Amino acid sequence: MANIPVSGSRRRAEPVEASEAWRSFRFAAWLGWQITSNWTDPLLFAIYSVIRPVARAAILVIMYGVITGNNFTDPLFPYIFLGNAFYTYVFSIMNGVSWAVIDDREHYKTLKYMYIAPIRIPAYLLGRGVAGFLTASLSVVITILAGVLFLHVTFDPLHADWLLFSLTMVIGVVMLALMGLVLGAISLLIVRHSGFIAESVSGVLFLFSGAIYPLDVLPIWLQPVGYAMPITYWLELVRRSLIGDVAQAFTTLARFTNLELLGILVGLSAVFGVASIFTFRVCDRRARERGLIDRTTNY
Repeated sequence: MANIPVSGSRRRAEPVEASEAWRSFRFAAWLGWQITSNWTDPLLFAIYSVIRPVARAAILVIMYGVITGNNFTDPLFPYIFLGNAFYTYVFSIMNGVSWAVIDDREHYKTLKYMYIAPIRIPAYLLGRGVAGFLTASLSVVITILAGVLFLHVTFDPLHADWLLFSLTMVIGVVMLALMGLVLGAISLLIVRHSGFIAESVSGVLFLFSGAIYPLDVLPIWLQPVGYAMPITYWLELVRRSLIGDVAQAFTTLARFTNLELLGILVGLSAVFGVASIFTFRVCDRRARERGLIDRTTNY
C-alpha cells in the first residue's frame, strides 16, 4: 500500500513536467522572435530579410557562372544552389539555441533568473531557436524564388516529393536544434568568445556536409568526418525531394536510395540527440557547481 501513492505521484509528475517543458518552449519561442525582429521597424526588417539572402545567392551564382562558363543547364547547378540555400538553417538554428546563453547571461543578465524560474532550461533554449528557424525559412523561400525567377534555377514544385521533404525537414530541424543545445551547454563553461562558437562550428561543417561540393574532393582522411555528420544526409535528401532524381550530380551518395539515406539520417540524429542531452547535463551541472550561471565577461 505504501507504494501506491509514490507510483501515482510519478504518473502525475510526468504530465506536469511535459506541460512545464511545453510552456518553457512556447515562452522562449515568443521571446526569441521579439528579440530577433524588434531591432528595427518592420519595413526595414522586411527589406533586410529580402536583400540579404538574394545577395548571398547571387554571389554563388556569379562564382558558378565564371567557373563553368555560364553552364546553368548542368544538374550540378540546382544541386549546389539548393544545398547553399538550405544550409542557412544550420547556422540560424544552432546559433539561435546557443546564443541564448550568452545573450541572457551577459547582455540582459537574466539567465540566473531563468534558472530559478519554474521552467525547463533545455526546453527554453530550444525554444529560443525557433526565431532562427523562422528567419532561416524566410531566407530559404526568398532564395529559391529569386533563383527560379532570376538566377537560372530549374525547379518544378509539381514534381517534388513533398512527403519526403516534410519528413526530412522535421528530422533535420530537430537534429540541428539538439546540436545547438550542445553548443549552448559548452557556452555555459567558457568565456565571451563562445559568442562565435556557432559561426565557427557551422563554418567547419559547411566543408564536411557536401553543401556546395561533393565529399570526394576532400582528402581521403577527412572524408569520414563528412560521412559521420547527419547534415550531409539531410541536405542530400532535401535536394532529392525537391529536384527529383539528380543524385548523379553528386556521386558521393548516389549509391544510396532515399530510404537508406533516411535511415542513416534518423540513426545519426538519434546518436547526436542522446549525446546532446548527456552533454548538456554534464555542462549544466559543472556550471552550477562553479557558479558560472551569472558570470559576465562581455558587456
